[in-house]
Amino acid sequence: MQPDEIAKISRLELRARKVVEGFVSGLHRSPYFGQSIEFVQHREYVPGDDTRRIDWKVWSRTDRYYLKQFEEDTNVRVVLLVDGSESMQFGAGSLSKFEYAQTVAAALSMLILKQNDSVGVGLFDSTMRSIIPSSSRHNHLQAILKGLSAETAGGKTDMIGVLRKAAEVMSHRSIVILISDLFCDRDELFKGLQLLRQRKHEVLIVHTMDDQELDFEYAGTMRFEGLEDAGKLTCDPAALRAGYQKALETFLETIRRRCAGSVIDYRLARTSEHLDAVLSHLLNFRIGMRRV
Repeated sequence: MQPDEIAKISRLELRARKVVEGFVSGLHRSPYFGQSIEFVQHREYVPGDDTRRIDWKVWSRTDRYYLKQFEEDTNVRVVLLVDGSESMQFGAGSLSKFEYAQTVAAALSMLILKQNDSVGVGLFDSTMRSIIPSSSRHNHLQAILKGLSAETAGGKTDMIGVLRKAAEVMSHRSIVILISDLFCDRDELFKGLQLLRQRKHEVLIVHTMDDQELDFEYAGTMRFEGLEDAGKLTCDPAALRAGYQKALETFLETIRRRCAGSVIDYRLARTSEHLDAVLSHLLNFRIGMRRV
């Protein structure tokens, strides 16, 4: 669904439901993250056990029945980290970066809860400003929508502090989805992301940027005011465009390269892009067996 159509819907819940309805109606098969099924050991079969867990390869060698045991048989846990810093206020189109991030998080939460998986949300700037603990209860959606709707973008970014805190409080292996413009120190960003990877969390990034940040199609003398105390500049944008685009490509390429090196899934999302495309990318990410 187009962002300009979504922007006409004021309530986040209705906005997210519209996105989900359009997304699901276009699917031929259901999107699932899958289940966590990390193998641990075998144990001998006893009457009453689920025969689907019998390891037939072991039986063929030993002529005895053994079951596969797994570390977890719970559904997947997903944690959404939404950037609510001041730079996310920016929006030259129908949705600001923050509104786009809110909508992605709300729609994704709906889909995750529909498949009985667990989802939690943290909204941050220099601190974890709002935390909605993970749950798979169906009424959990209202807590997420209420928490997201109550927040506005503001404050500076402390990415390393936020990611360190997230790594400390998550006691179970999870899929962590960071929705942010990544306007922060890159070394600190990847130190924080590495903490999550070291604790065996899967990490995905939705790099949310406005069209004008990417294309810089301004004309005439303009005054730019930086967010998060970035200063002010009066200039002719056309004279700066080539240098700006070069610096931007270096920034994006560095992020892509370092994500690849850290085994982190990366997706650049323009705020003019169909939200269906972003959801499709996220829901095609797998850590376990696909359920149909």
